[in-house]
Amino acid sequence: MQDPKINLRKIAVIGCGFVGSASAFCLMQSGLFSEMVLIDSDKDKAVGEALDISHGVPLARPMKIYGGDYDDIVDAAIIVITAGANQKQGESRLDLVNKNVEIYKNIIPEIAKRLCRGILLIVSNPVDILTYVSLKLSGFPKNRVIGSGTVLDTARLKHLLGIHLGVDSRSVHAFIIGEHGDSEIAAFSSANVSGIPVSEFCELRGFYQHEKQNAKIAEMVKNSAYDIIAKKRATYYGIAMAVKRICETILRDEKSILPVSSLMEGAYGIRDIAMSMPAIIGKDGVEMQIPIALDEGELEHLQHSAEMLHDVMEQIDFKYL
Repeated sequence: MQDPKINLRKIAVIGCGFVGSASAFCLMQSGLFSEMVLIDSDKDKAVGEALDISHGVPLARPMKIYGGDYDDIVDAAIIVITAGANQKQGESRLDLVNKNVEIYKNIIPEIAKRLCRGILLIVSNPVDILTYVSLKLSGFPKNRVIGSGTVLDTARLKHLLGIHLGVDSRSVHAFIIGEHGDSEIAAFSSANVSGIPVSEFCELRGFYQHEKQNAKIAEMVKNSAYDIIAKKRATYYGIAMAVKRICETILRDEKSILPVSSLMEGAYGIRDIAMSMPAIIGKDGVEMQIPIALDEGELEHLQHSAEMLHDVMEQIDFKYL
């Protein structure tokens, strides 16, 4: 991130659909960047979104926002990719794989051939598959290819636990790990509320049927996107805030721990797949994954999640990678 060719105050967003536009709006309000370029296969769409958001700049902070092309991303510190087909009602995230891999086969080589030195932040679904595909297609070091992973799922878990326990969700420390999708795991064995194990805190609040309630909350988290899509056809505000939080952590070199999707290299017996585990995030991307303690059931489910992702990847033609 210290390369002189990089503008630490510049971000690029590729894909100006619901998620890309909401992310751009959120990033504008954050004050993290002074320049943002929006790129879309429909150039007018990118220009229109940039104009719309720019009109609010006098009410926020100074920022240059414009629609551009791939030549404009060379010096961007972070390149956010939200482009892809939308998830339809009744369609799982993994159902999207073939459509969006084809889209990424066009996007990532355009980034790679310009020798961009910024960090790739993959947001499109299925995010774990596309993070792995982006890593292979780009040739970037593994620390510089990050998927938004289960950052939003984890926020949903904290939100629901906060409601259940009657506490500020920011005092809840828990992670969703594994696939961002149907096989994700709520790691309750390591969850705590300000240092108190969540099971003990539940009893302090008068709740004793831990396993039943945990299973209910985990299921609600897993189905959150499906529920929202059924009601409003798309999800975008929550993920936009997750994108902002990841960018904030990188830009400020916070060393914060977030459950992003990155390459697994042997932890828990899992390798050669991208999936979400808590990781230290700083100016150079992923510094290291944090191997949190898992009980036997959680470990089994995590390995099953990895197997599911491997099974999906076997359906992809990787000859182009």
